Amino acid sequence: MFAVIKTGGKQYRVAANDVITIATLEGEAGASVTFGDVLLFTDGEATQVGTPLLSGIGVTGEIVQHGRTRKVIAFKKRRRQNSRRRRGHRQDFTVVRITEISAGGKSSKAEPRKARKAEAEPAPAAAE
Repeated sequence: MFAVIKTGGKQYRVAANDVITIATLEGEAGASVTFGDVLLFTDGEATQVGTPLLSGIGVTGEIVQHGRTRKVIAFKKRRRQNSRRRRGHRQDFTVVRITEISAGGKSSKAEPRKARKAEAEPAPAAAE
């Protein structure tokens, strides 16, 4: 089950428990955020495409952290004019973990991290 959402002027393909980096959102780390602009939704059997948006489908996430990207330098030089210009820019971003995609009666929730880890590890063999 996955969806395509729109936020910050960009589109992202998300599934439960995905971690995405998007443009800055309001809120503290640990806060819940809901994305209402869902463009596409599929549950493995049927696919719904919005024109342009779908209604009744919600994507919920949790803010993990806020940060800033590495500096991008914009350098302009006009040759033989003794003219140079150097500017820097750091873009703010927010890291979000998708916790749930809900559509009508169906819901895809992320499993707790410890529970998934316990399932992945095989049980230790008993010593004979």
